[in-house]
Amino acid sequence: MKHKHPFPVAIKELGHVEIKMPDGCLLAARIWMPENASDIPVPAILEYLPYRKNDFTRVRDAPTQSYLAAHGYAVVRLDLRGTGDSEGVMLDEYLEQELQDGVDAIKWIAAQDWCDGNVGMVGISWGGFNGLQIAALRPSALKAVITHCSTDDRYADDVHYMGGCVLGEQLSWASNMFARNTLPPDPMNVGDQWRKMWLERLKGSGLWLKNWLEHQRRDQFWKHGSVCEDWSDIQIPVYAVSGWADGYPRSVFRLIENLQGPKKGLVGPWAHHYPHLGQPGPAIGFLQEQLRWWDHWLKGQSTGIMDEPMLRLYMQKSVPPKGWYRERPGRWVSEPCWPSPNITRTVFHLGSDRGLSLSHTTAHTKFTHKSPCNVGLASGKWCGYSKPGDAPLDQCRDDAGSLCFETAPLTEPLEIAGDANLTLELSVDRPVAQIAARLVDVAPDGSATRVSFGVLNLTHRDSHEFPEPLVPGKRYRVNIPMKHVAQQFAAEHIVRLAISTNYFPMIWPTPEPVTLTLYTQGSALELPLRALSSNDTEPVEFLEPAMGAQLDIEALEEPDSYYRIVENAATGAFAIEIAGGDGVFRIVDSDLTLQKQSYETYRVQPDIPGSESGETRWELSMKRGDWSMSSITRTTLTSDQENFIIKAKIEVWEGEKLIHDDEWNDRIPRDLV
Repeated sequence: MKHKHPFPVAIKELGHVEIKMPDGCLLAARIWMPENASDIPVPAILEYLPYRKNDFTRVRDAPTQSYLAAHGYAVVRLDLRGTGDSEGVMLDEYLEQELQDGVDAIKWIAAQDWCDGNVGMVGISWGGFNGLQIAALRPSALKAVITHCSTDDRYADDVHYMGGCVLGEQLSWASNMFARNTLPPDPMNVGDQWRKMWLERLKGSGLWLKNWLEHQRRDQFWKHGSVCEDWSDIQIPVYAVSGWADGYPRSVFRLIENLQGPKKGLVGPWAHHYPHLGQPGPAIGFLQEQLRWWDHWLKGQSTGIMDEPMLRLYMQKSVPPKGWYRERPGRWVSEPCWPSPNITRTVFHLGSDRGLSLSHTTAHTKFTHKSPCNVGLASGKWCGYSKPGDAPLDQCRDDAGSLCFETAPLTEPLEIAGDANLTLELSVDRPVAQIAARLVDVAPDGSATRVSFGVLNLTHRDSHEFPEPLVPGKRYRVNIPMKHVAQQFAAEHIVRLAISTNYFPMIWPTPEPVTLTLYTQGSALELPLRALSSNDTEPVEFLEPAMGAQLDIEALEEPDSYYRIVENAATGAFAIEIAGGDGVFRIVDSDLTLQKQSYETYRVQPDIPGSESGETRWELSMKRGDWSMSSITRTTLTSDQENFIIKAKIEVWEGEKLIHDDEWNDRIPRDLV
């Protein structure tokens, strides 16, 4: 990683600035800007997050925001209402109050003497979401957006649901926010009112997992904040970015296809990271790329960025299956638009010999299949952070419990770019059923690397808003879209399609085990083939990553960190055990010591319906001098045929004194899932 010193201009950092909302609520910001910005105003860039500008994101923010500020921008890192040092209580994601606060904050920023009136928004994940959502509200000073790892559709592509199936990630993410909401504002910044603000949060933020499971179909709860409801709402330029190992690459393609204003897209090999911190590598100089975007749209300078191809993709090469990659081999390719004229959607038919072939055979058959409950243990995380176990493991075991179709060994490399789509003619023996479909790269030695996947709750076959139960034995035609990817299959490799009736813990199992009957007649896999020579005469090039100086951190204790798949030889039960966190570290300039540790366990007993469970535990603490706090949160999700069952507990200490505890025990009816 390159560090550029000295910066082009000297900067100053304001550690705590209060922005007053129209209702009197004070939101807290950290601001970097050129030292002379009050004399020579500059454009502003807003990042608007709940992740605490004063502590847990400072390690990332310091080198990033200082770099942008030193190149002529005021960078504002704003805590959402009810988070960090901001007043109020946060009740859920992307509520109307959050978005209106964003609009009001932009108005405030544009009116400051250090801002020239032009504002952009940048953000990853939550900040990428609300950047799009606030753009749709059209605040006059907001001129452009860069959205990373985000979505246009909160139901189709977020940690809650996929294809109408309940994602295991929903428990994981809800538990993360359950823990974060126990943290107080920093007394050093907000003064004596910190305890009152803290207690309001502890008593008011609630159990978000319950909120989300009460909305199992695509109702108004999820339509709110989904900018795909009306693409015309966003008129300003948008740069959409994601990675193949991230949970959100599909939205980049929909944004590029549907937004009506200026737009660009970029998808690399990365997990849930900014591209200049991209893992798996190669990381790129995305802060320099950001400057080209902001200089064009906020300063009116000619940078050439809009003369380049609209969409750039990292074409990955075949690799052996591993739970973690330091780097993915491949090359950058470009597309002039999306859908691209370089892509040919090509149909491979499912054969009675379990083959995948371009030839449409007249021989048809049907296959009956019932997957064991442990199919899915090699799935990895829906949204990876490039930690060991996040990437899918060798698929051989999962594929052994699946219905598989394969091509002959390839005589030359085959490349795809975009979304594979599976059409199946099928019937099932239960009113509620689901399908997981995986695209797998099988090497000559038999090792199997998952390339993409898609899932579908079959009661949602016609609508995510109005699902309907299946009629057992009735024949249906369904479409299962897979995640977009750019991938080369090497010569002599095999393309495998694996189909299963469950995929735990990626998706929560159905109320009863399902037997699938698949009819090869009418069943086909459509692949987005890209010619090897397509539009690659002018290779895409990026600069090496460059950032500002790192924050001074003292590491005190390493976190527990592991990803284990455990099989009980006596009972046949399986468990996935995951530990992670930041350990214990001290931010030197604020003398603040922080600790973050998480544990997740997912269990299933093969062939015992209802044996699935997920458990999480989070431990957080903060300390400065003789002031300290700590919290432990626990959440368990189980189910029976009629209900999801949530048990949760929170314990919070100030020093050694337990000052807040609460418990939840809720049953939420299953709604055709």
